[in-house]
Amino acid sequence: MRWLWLNDGLVAADAARIDPGDRGLTLGDGVFETMRVAHGRIAHVARHLDRLCQGAEVLMFPRPDLDRVEDALRQVVRRNDMTDGSLRLTLTRGCGPRGVMPPAQPSPTLLVTPALPPATPPPPAHMIVSTQIRRDEASPLSRIKSLNYLPNILARLEAARQGGDEALMLNLAGRVAEASASTVVIHRQGRLVTPPVAEGALPGIARAVLLAAGMLDEAPLELDDLRQADGVFLTSSLSVREVARLDGVVLARNAGMADAMRACVYS
Repeated sequence: MRWLWLNDGLVAADAARIDPGDRGLTLGDGVFETMRVAHGRIAHVARHLDRLCQGAEVLMFPRPDLDRVEDALRQVVRRNDMTDGSLRLTLTRGCGPRGVMPPAQPSPTLLVTPALPPATPPPPAHMIVSTQIRRDEASPLSRIKSLNYLPNILARLEAARQGGDEALMLNLAGRVAEASASTVVIHRQGRLVTPPVAEGALPGIARAVLLAAGMLDEAPLELDDLRQADGVFLTSSLSVREVARLDGVVLARNAGMADAMRACVYS
């Protein structure tokens, strides 16, 4: 039986119930974090909780009780006897009346769900540049993991219809922002480079770890920078993935650099 955390305690997954009036369900009014569990330990939990607070602040939520949230995460790991896998933390504004305006005193919903790791790691990506979806680099929502993921979903669907398995999203200026669920990193002239957050890139956790370790530089990227790179990678809290093709064009590969990033982020 799988156990999750809902609001105030552990609940069997098949017994969990979300109120139909929850604004996370009806309006996408919330934020989330996906965390890697390795050897029974939650990776980079402090960074995830800090980003959760930043997202809550942007959405004008009450500040989360981080001790309570971290206890919930650890209880889900223990109750499910998790060694490796991931946790999905969802925080919504909670229930409210019909309409756009939230209640004056919201009561947020906290949900933590576990997942097992995939049986095999994903193969190198065949990425398509989305022509339908752009990242708005001026929007504060581009810097938080909000529950409204429809642009990312539509970009990924566009890629799937063209035979790809990942979508690259440009910003409104036509420069590289991010992939549908990952940070874009390239290797050129002996250095790893990723777009700045100001370009519409989400401040990813793996990205932050690589920056702190001095392995990663920030600079605006054009599509030609990806085409001419010595390697293109997609990083997230759960994986580092090489990109094999971009719009059908074969890209240079660098498995050794991918391994170096994994060692930095996931060790």
